[in-house]
Amino acid sequence: MHVVTHPNPPFKTRGGSLEVVELPAASDNLVWLIVGRNRRAAAVDGPDAEAALAYCDAHGLSLTTIVNTHTHGDHIGINRDLERRGLLQRMRVIGPARARAHVPGLTEAVDDGDSVELFGVDGRVILTEGHLNGHVSYVFEDVLFPGDTLFAGGCGYLFDGPPEKMFQSLTRLSALAPDTKVCCAHEYTQDNLRFAWSVEPGSPALAERIRRVWAVREKGGSAVPSTIGEELATNPFLRHGSAELRANVAEAFPDRALDTPGAVFAATRALKDARGYRSRPDSVLPL
Repeated sequence: MHVVTHPNPPFKTRGGSLEVVELPAASDNLVWLIVGRNRRAAAVDGPDAEAALAYCDAHGLSLTTIVNTHTHGDHIGINRDLERRGLLQRMRVIGPARARAHVPGLTEAVDDGDSVELFGVDGRVILTEGHLNGHVSYVFEDVLFPGDTLFAGGCGYLFDGPPEKMFQSLTRLSALAPDTKVCCAHEYTQDNLRFAWSVEPGSPALAERIRRVWAVREKGGSAVPSTIGEELATNPFLRHGSAELRANVAEAFPDRALDTPGAVFAATRALKDARGYRSRPDSVLPL
């Protein structure tokens, strides 16, 4: 069963021309369906095509486009599934130019700064490497699709890295307007906020977010999307300016020099990867 049993209702982008639909898939993936006024739809990533095709069938939509952020199997699995069904060859497939050889059915390779048109709305491509080489994110009006770069309360593993590359990617995303919705590709919010509390337990904003997220998740709801403003206030990987966070990270890594924001980020990521926070009981959380 997916961790989300009651996804959030569809919502419109700022201009009203696009509708965004949250579709749980596999165990914790979130497929985002972008629907135009012409009843055509684009799916952003996915482990398979089942959720997207079922939703389109139930709502009289035509799936015409796949938008890929990177080439991990649970993101291009939708391409492979459509290919098995004999449907991929008729699709427009947008994906990262720097990983073009690994995107099944790619018809439109995009890179940093490119413009992408979906159903009459122009979006922007941002190169966001660090999780995986070639990873890109997409912004359509006030909605960000960051793949596995930025999560609600966290960020992706550094499979390719290095840390400085991921730090620069997160810095670019954090410069978006505070009300930008963050439609990330997984519902990992509770685990991410457990770690966040371990390094910044004095944050009232984080305490409030934890209480709100736990209430939503207890009912099977989704804490995604968040906003850039919320991430700036509570996401430890964007909180290198917090004296409390720096002190806790320095205590864990006394031999590391935390003299730059990038160094603080790298140490914070290493501390989360050590997973010590997972042994802490729920009683330490502000619930």
